[in-house]
Amino acid sequence: MPIRTHTRQMPRELAGLATLALAALVVLALGLLVDRVPFGFDSAIIAGLRAWGGPAWLRGAAIDVTALGGGTVLTLVVLLVAGFLLTQRLWLTALLLVLASWTGGRVVALVKDQVARARPELVDHLVPVSSASFPSGHAASSAIVYLTLAALAAQVVRGRAIRRYLFAAAVLLTGMIGTSRVYLGVHWPSDVLAGWCFGTLWALGWWWIAAFTRRAIGGERG
Repeated sequence: MPIRTHTRQMPRELAGLATLALAALVVLALGLLVDRVPFGFDSAIIAGLRAWGGPAWLRGAAIDVTALGGGTVLTLVVLLVAGFLLTQRLWLTALLLVLASWTGGRVVALVKDQVARARPELVDHLVPVSSASFPSGHAASSAIVYLTLAALAAQVVRGRAIRRYLFAAAVLLTGMIGTSRVYLGVHWPSDVLAGWCFGTLWALGWWWIAAFTRRAIGGERG
């Protein structure tokens, strides 16, 4: 029996985020043409955050939050959510979530290797890092997983309030994770901004893929 979905209109939350992501990418691209890399604001923000320091508990909290965007946690989230979706006979949503997360991670890793931007050295790194800096893998991967999950779920859950909650939670998690990378001194702010933009547009793309596929097969079936 077909499962009722909500694919006729893109969620306003996703459309708004995608618009902001495109605008930010244009600003970054223009900045690359006229400014040096890293940008002036990159150094100013990192130095300012380290000079401020914040309350004593903030460093530990930032380390905990940044782990929510790490590969281990994100993999567990994807697998656990996919398993839940399968119990609800939402096999297409589960499959697309896994594919979107896996392929997105591969693309981010490829871009990192090609750009090979050095990590910031203005301040000490508060967590260990090894890969290149651009884009932020934590920012991009958290956006890929959490925003794509919210986007796909928007097609299969009922109630505008639930969909708004899912997007709000995804944006909050993604924002906190990316911000923590800058606070910990391991990414330039432009790395994080680029990661957010990529992940948002990736989620938009997979929303379209899901909507097209459901129309083509006549709905999601158990």
